[in-house]
Amino acid sequence: MKKTYLLNSEISEVVARLGHTDLLVIADSGLPIPDGVKRIDIALTKGIPSFKDTLNTVLTELGVEKAYIAKEMIDKNNDLYLYLLELFGEKLILISHEDLKAMSKNARAIIRTGEYKPYANIILESGVEF
Repeated sequence: MKKTYLLNSEISEVVARLGHTDLLVIADSGLPIPDGVKRIDIALTKGIPSFKDTLNTVLTELGVEKAYIAKEMIDKNNDLYLYLLELFGEKLILISHEDLKAMSKNARAIIRTGEYKPYANIILESGVEF
């Protein structure tokens, strides 16, 4: 049995296969998932699992070079924006929600959470850990 914090086999496999600059999306329950992109649906019910819990768990195994969020989050979900700003600092890049959806077409996978708060979506760009 795996000893690390991340136990979901699908997510763990995707993280292990990511190369430098590959994209992984963690999404709320409403983000459209483009055809052709791997969907890892872990949503159980409203709010479970949460965006933050999912993100924090993924970050135990994924090195992140950049993180992209929709600038609309600043007004519509400011608590989450401030949390992400503290977590990622200068690695956090603001783009429009439309650009985020377009960028998600290039993701290796999208993890769909049970999050019900608006604009709780992030694109993580894999970094190099050496």
